[in-house]
Amino acid sequence: MARGLNTLYIMHIKYVFSLLFFAQFLACSAEQPKKNLQVDKGKEIVTGAARTEQYLPLLKDKRVALLVNQTSMVGDAHLVDVLFAQKVNIKKIFAPEHGFRGSADAGEHVRDSVDSKTGIPIISLYGDKKKPSNEDLKNIDVVIFDVQDVGVRFYTFISTLQYLMEACAENKKELIVLDRPNPNGWYIDGPVLKKEQQSFVGLAQIPVVHGLTIGEYALMTNGEKWLKNGATCQLTVITCENYTHTSRYSLPVKPSPNLPNDVAIYLYPSLCFFEGTDVSVARGTDYPFQAFGSPKISIRNFSFTPRSVAGAKNPPHENRVCFGFDLRRMTTNAPGISLSYLLTAYKNHTDTSSFFLKNNFFEKLAGNTDLRKQVIEGKSEQEIRATWQADILDYKKRRKQYLLYKDFE
Repeated sequence: MARGLNTLYIMHIKYVFSLLFFAQFLACSAEQPKKNLQVDKGKEIVTGAARTEQYLPLLKDKRVALLVNQTSMVGDAHLVDVLFAQKVNIKKIFAPEHGFRGSADAGEHVRDSVDSKTGIPIISLYGDKKKPSNEDLKNIDVVIFDVQDVGVRFYTFISTLQYLMEACAENKKELIVLDRPNPNGWYIDGPVLKKEQQSFVGLAQIPVVHGLTIGEYALMTNGEKWLKNGATCQLTVITCENYTHTSRYSLPVKPSPNLPNDVAIYLYPSLCFFEGTDVSVARGTDYPFQAFGSPKISIRNFSFTPRSVAGAKNPPHENRVCFGFDLRRMTTNAPGISLSYLLTAYKNHTDTSSFFLKNNFFEKLAGNTDLRKQVIEGKSEQEIRATWQADILDYKKRRKQYLLYKDFE
């Protein structure tokens, strides 16, 4: 039990129905990625990229483009290097948010360049240009997509995939998706995006945590006619071996600069709502997305000071002391988004009129205009969750027909 009134405890369980007291956890070293093993059976998960025998024949005598980043690994080698060694005719590389090597800040403009190792041109698909042009695909027969996703609607790689599919459909190009496990693929939760809130941080009408691999998302995009004018692209998915939606998958390479480990990846769906508020998610520290705080939070049990660092060059509240909560010891066994972080931060903010940013980014992340109002009105987590359920049930029914792996339900 708590020792004193200043210590609050967090209970993060499936379907939390009331706002509970928070715990201020002792700081500890962030856990590092483990081997990519499926816990359920103890069998090693083999990614689509590693199953070269399945897709190398599809590339013979083809002009190939790759959409890849630093996660596009086959063992210890990058997919570009593997295919280059196999004499695959790689004409160009497309790079998503964070760039080809994955070192750019979130939201940072990434410029076109050339891969110094192979001499292959690199075209950025983040910034002003999010979709390959007709000219980009003019001398291409097939495009390969191989990027590690984290299974969350506002993680922009699925938006990049959707725009790529649209470009392939318009230009009648083949698309091969090399599937990878979803580290948050063992549950579904959060509000379903309303169409009027579509943006690059949410194109499809899916929940925050959608329970799909990148390959399943591509299949659902085709099947649900999410592409412009209801088009579909010629799609092949190279599946993973030994993966199911009950698997726990620890990423061997961090998917972006501010998701450095399992704890951050598991907390990301709950904490990313803060990106539309005054509250920092500890960008500019050694533990991004493993703590949250603000100079205006009244609880003073834990503090951190964001600094300008690689991957977070201008973090919110840079060089200012932020007070809040340390989540580095958070358990990750219970599925579900926790709204308790958001509700507690708002309740303990000294100036709630400045809690939400003066734009609609919070609505883009939430996928609706309701969540901001519900927080301001003092709705409980139970009351807020109740408003999601009908849409989630409808989504689950539609999702099932696109699954490539055994489901968790």
